[in-house]
Amino acid sequence: MTTAARQGSNAIMELAGALNALVADYFALYIKTKNYHWHVSGPHFRDYHLLLDDQATQLLETTDPIAERVRKIGGTTVKSIGEIGKLQRVHDDNTGGVAARAMLETLMADNKALAGRLREAHALCDEHEDVATASLIETWIDEADGRAWFLYEATRSA
Repeated sequence: MTTAARQGSNAIMELAGALNALVADYFALYIKTKNYHWHVSGPHFRDYHLLLDDQATQLLETTDPIAERVRKIGGTTVKSIGEIGKLQRVHDDNTGGVAARAMLETLMADNKALAGRLREAHALCDEHEDVATASLIETWIDEADGRAWFLYEATRSA
């Protein structure tokens, strides 16, 4: 029995809600990153194309452990793109012709915001004494910080 289950349905609902919003954010950021990966152009095309593909892969690979954690604590997770659209806090970018630097800066801000939301979820885990989920989130924070750092370095002037 998980800590959340021992604490009752309120803890499960709060933690599952926070984690499901993260699942939605990860999917939305994955699609946004792939969008930029597909449409990036310019003198650093190859480097940016590969960087964005690596980051998109990391984002997609993280969605499953988050969703499975929701199930492990006794909750239910997102079931559709529609539900993801309702929960996501990452803004879509449907514009065309976005400059490469603007793409990287946007994704850097999105990853920083995601890291902040992960920290909020971690605090909720601490409140409900869910050490296992908090431990997982610590890794995801480090990954989000790492993605933001790479994007920052890629946007710096020589």
